[in-house]
Amino acid sequence: MNIAICIPIFNPGDQFGRLISALASQTVRPDRILLIDSSPISDPSLAGLPTPFQAVRIAGKDFDHGGTRRLALDVLTGEDLVVFLTQDAIPTDRRSVANLIAPFVDEKVGAVFGRQLPKVNAGPIEAHARRFNYPPESLMKSAGCIPLMGLKTAFISNTFAAYRRSALEAVDSFPARSIVSEDTFVAAQMLLAGWKVAYCAEAQVYHSHAYNWRREFQRYFDIGVFHAREPWIREKFGGAEGEGGRFLRSEMKYLGRHAPHLIPSALVRTVVKYLGFRAGLMEKYLPLQVKRWMSMQKAFWNAEQGDSQCSENKQNSSTV
Repeated sequence: MNIAICIPIFNPGDQFGRLISALASQTVRPDRILLIDSSPISDPSLAGLPTPFQAVRIAGKDFDHGGTRRLALDVLTGEDLVVFLTQDAIPTDRRSVANLIAPFVDEKVGAVFGRQLPKVNAGPIEAHARRFNYPPESLMKSAGCIPLMGLKTAFISNTFAAYRRSALEAVDSFPARSIVSEDTFVAAQMLLAGWKVAYCAEAQVYHSHAYNWRREFQRYFDIGVFHAREPWIREKFGGAEGEGGRFLRSEMKYLGRHAPHLIPSALVRTVVKYLGFRAGLMEKYLPLQVKRWMSMQKAFWNAEQGDSQCSENKQNSSTV
């Protein structure tokens, strides 16, 4: 099968060189590696990358979590499998990509995502989040798992994930517009259409973030907006509240062993995330400026404002 890798990039910085080197050392070599660059200024070094690298420039205002990946599939027309990576995810070994695509031997597998390990300098809170969401045991998920796993059935991460093109085409690809969670959108569609989604614990990357409380609020606000705009996912798979309670219990136990002094901070963080998520679910009642302030994805709301202005101008011109 032909394989491509797609990496959306934005001012990638020095660490990006580590990712390039890690991809060059993989035992499975992709036919193409597509970089979609939405940086304000293009990095000249990208033009000098050897085959199979290909760089495509887009304006920052045109970046969209769903639409940009949809664009990637329009560019990568000849590949059977497409691997998506983020610019800050570093494969842990030479077999990361090979392990990620191994579950596709099952023809009903539409998507596979890998395990994320905390970075070496990750704090206890971010380290626990990776250990909770990405356990050491692999898992095959289907629609039959929904009664037991609920919303977690559709959990996947485009930080390091691979998709079968025919499965993507069967569910009309990624959404053209999505503030975040375009991966969950596609996984949910695939599961309901009879495809399987695999979690491969042997396919590993280093990836973690140290968010402060404000960034946590913004991140969960965006997730809430996604679910407000895609209510069918919660209707078909259930809400995230039960999983949130399980995460909190696990986190308290982990911090109790490793960093008890961080328990108060973690509890406040939990409240902040919940408030952000609830605010996102109610986004239709909020002014655009407030939503932009609450959100981590500012460009999404800039595009939203542009759409609103176009709509208003069209309406005004029709009444002249």
